[in-house]
Amino acid sequence: MALGQSGPPASAKQVAYLQVLLEKAGFATFREARRAYGLTQRQASGKFTKQEASELIDRLINGDQPDEGQSVADALESGKVAAATDTQARLLKGMPAQWLADELLSRGWSVQEPR
Repeated sequence: MALGQSGPPASAKQVAYLQVLLEKAGFATFREARRAYGLTQRQASGKFTKQEASELIDRLINGDQPDEGQSVADALESGKVAAATDTQARLLKGMPAQWLADELLSRGWSVQEPR
């Protein structure tokens, strides 16, 4: 798995299918579709994880377009992020503040007590 990817790479068939769908949408290459579909630089080079490719294929087949100014990655993750944020908030509520402060300090953040 390459740096920045969060899963196994997409199969050659998935990437080829994505390319066909994008060509039907009027784009000759992933790079040309980058701005319109909010693809990352890695995705514009034709490198997708299996999950990214599958989700983008589903969106293209269903005719879904990302909102103006919202990348495909943002659109795909928006539902997951909301659920993950809720879960993370519940986990953090029970954690001692000192543990959180220590973790932030270890990552180079500055921490001070509220006034």
